[in-house]
Amino acid sequence: MIPTTPLDPAGLRELLSFYADAGVDEPLTEEPSNRFEERSSRAAAPEATRPADLAAAGNAPAPARAPAAPAQPVPRPAQPAAIPDEAQAARARELARQARTLDELKAILADFDGCNLRHTAKNLVFADGNPEADFMLVGEAPGRDEDLQGLPFVGRSGQLLDRMLAAIGRDRTSAYISNVIPWRPPGNRDPSPLETEICRPFIERHVELVAPKVLVTLGNPSTKLLLGTQTGIMRMRGTWSVHRTQSGMEIATMPTLHPAYLLRNPAHKKLTWRDFLAIKMRLRELEG
Repeated sequence: MIPTTPLDPAGLRELLSFYADAGVDEPLTEEPSNRFEERSSRAAAPEATRPADLAAAGNAPAPARAPAAPAQPVPRPAQPAAIPDEAQAARARELARQARTLDELKAILADFDGCNLRHTAKNLVFADGNPEADFMLVGEAPGRDEDLQGLPFVGRSGQLLDRMLAAIGRDRTSAYISNVIPWRPPGNRDPSPLETEICRPFIERHVELVAPKVLVTLGNPSTKLLLGTQTGIMRMRGTWSVHRTQSGMEIATMPTLHPAYLLRNPAHKKLTWRDFLAIKMRLRELEG
């Protein structure tokens, strides 16, 4: 988020440090720049064009530089930590426990400032669909379209997911959809392990409050987090597992491939089709 008021030196230093950590190393200008041409021009410049050499060629001493003023320490204002750390993860666990309803959980997430992803995202992406549904799907993190609309799975992956749901007679009125990470990582990068750990209590509480009969983890990250496993998705998918909530509730869970992966590897759609058929059968059994 770009600040709308001038920053003091300490705030500016924190902002620049945050941009550097996010991978921003060059300014964005209105006019395009040819970086190769600039480098070639600097490399081809004759030695005599340098200011020190021009001074030497004219037998004139190079101008003396004024001594740099000693840097004065600037007191840092007291404020919450902006960079994710273990204290923020503990704070997230405490706040998540306090949520008694989905509305309270959403309000807590909207006010939570302990994860840097919040400051670069446009919107909180909480959930979509029917929270009363018996069927919940959890992905990893929002993308560009999701960030703009504030809803999960609305881009190309979401369109494919809608078709997958329709194939088993479901849609967003009879399913509930969320993500492990509620804010879009800059440039769609992978969330860091610490960012994921900070967001973990919120999605775990989210699942607990919805209390679906069937949970579907879409892709590796949500599968590993919600099932507490390090086994890859290709070995986990298609086999029923159990997600255990903090209160001891056990929820039947089907890991399957993420729609974004299927867009890149369409030959594997047949695997996910088998998984969704198993989900359809389990839901039918539970209804009966």
